[in-house]
Amino acid sequence: MRESQTSHKEVPSMDLWLKDAKSDGHANDCGMYLFHNGVVRRTAKAQARQNEPGTQPVTGMVFSFDSGRVKDAIARTSAMDGIYHVRVWLNEGHLDVGDDIMLVLIGGDIRPHVVAALQALVEELKTNCVRETELF
Repeated sequence: MRESQTSHKEVPSMDLWLKDAKSDGHANDCGMYLFHNGVVRRTAKAQARQNEPGTQPVTGMVFSFDSGRVKDAIARTSAMDGIYHVRVWLNEGHLDVGDDIMLVLIGGDIRPHVVAALQALVEELKTNCVRETELF
């Protein structure tokens, strides 16, 4: 895992990402684009997912990722049926509540393919590619 003490990498423009996607060689094959924008939230993961009472509010997060695993996840997603465009950006280091954690853009032919690809990629990134340590 890459660990960094720096934070707040410059967040790319979703508008520019979409413009680039719509001008690439597969744009005419895409009928849908979906974005995911993960953000550091104040509510702890344990409270948000397992409804654990008495959890302290999150004040920030230390975030890192394994770039090799990310590349593999992108390749697997790109090979899914009907998927023609996949782009991922991940932040790193010490992040504050409200900071962007990740951006993901998926473009594909039809809604079921694009929704499934976005769901699969974000799940894989979150479970196999990144390390998030909440700060309280």
